[in-house]
Amino acid sequence: MTAIENTALGRLEKEGRLLNAVLKGGTTKPGRFGFRGDVALKFQTQVADEKRPPDYSIEQVLTIAQDGECTIPVLAGYLHSFAYLADVTTVLDGALSPTGSYFIFCNNIDLLAKYRVRFGDIRFHVLPCDESTVWKEMMDLVGLNKDEIKKLDPGGKLDYLLDAAKDLDLSYEEISYEDGLKRMEPVKNRNENRPV
Repeated sequence: MTAIENTALGRLEKEGRLLNAVLKGGTTKPGRFGFRGDVALKFQTQVADEKRPPDYSIEQVLTIAQDGECTIPVLAGYLHSFAYLADVTTVLDGALSPTGSYFIFCNNIDLLAKYRVRFGDIRFHVLPCDESTVWKEMMDLVGLNKDEIKKLDPGGKLDYLLDAAKDLDLSYEEISYEDGLKRMEPVKNRNENRPV
């Protein structure tokens, strides 16, 4: 069993950033730790012992980390606003690698837009996501059919999907973060059109 402390996710766990975990533990690959959940980006000010939810997070995160390695090889997640991408690089500073594959789905970019955004030597694939889930979008992106993995346990499914995602070579238009901020659209209200 891989201990989270020995992986690139250890620091995030210690900082209390790994929340709402659907999966948080070993996967089917030896020495590999998997996480599905949210990674808090900005915490609310806490009063006394009161536990408050974060202001915003990378939601629906799918990631794996290898025992003894200090960087995350592949990560996918959802941001409610493209602007939060700068916080992602700050919070995950040192845990991302120039050879890693990182997919960020955003609510407020054009539904036809697909970019590559670079922060130093770290590159993110930025894609639109509306009314869908990161899991479903990633399955579509790598061309997997859910029947191919339905017999696997949650850790096995995560392994299968992220191993396929690691090798994706997506030649999207490369834009700067500043350019992305100019192009982004207003953040949609998540609760709009929802029955009360």
